[in-house]
Amino acid sequence: MLVATTNSRRYFLPLLIAFVFALAIHPTKTQAQIVGDLEVNIPFQFHVGVTKLPAGEYRIHVLDDSDQNIMEIASADGSNSALFQVQKTEASSTTIKGELIFNKYGNRYFLAQLFQEGSASGSQVVESRYEKRIAQKEASQAQEHVAARGPEQQGK
Repeated sequence: MLVATTNSRRYFLPLLIAFVFALAIHPTKTQAQIVGDLEVNIPFQFHVGVTKLPAGEYRIHVLDDSDQNIMEIASADGSNSALFQVQKTEASSTTIKGELIFNKYGNRYFLAQLFQEGSASGSQVVESRYEKRIAQKEASQAQEHVAARGPEQQGK
């Protein structure tokens, strides 16, 4: 019995080292899938993270040096902005046009997802405590889709 245990240990260490090596070289996925800026005209007041923003023209982009998981939304005139955390998400199909998806509870809108034109990969906004609280209070939820312009469509 002692011989079997010694043999098991002798094979376990190389197997463990190989497993750790395989994990180390496995490519990691980035969190956000939005590349470049998205421009959008949002026709209603909305919340992103813990910030309430008025209706208007906005530009959205990944914050530099954020490991692709922090984004910024800023009004076209620069008067309003907010940072928010995102994670990777997948649409059921490739989006023909870029779009933002908002969760709607009563008369409150919360930015929920962002997709660029021609991609099924996008960014899911991490829900704030405020949105979770509102979602619990409201009996129904709807979604609102708003078209966005990506870098290849800007100026059109």
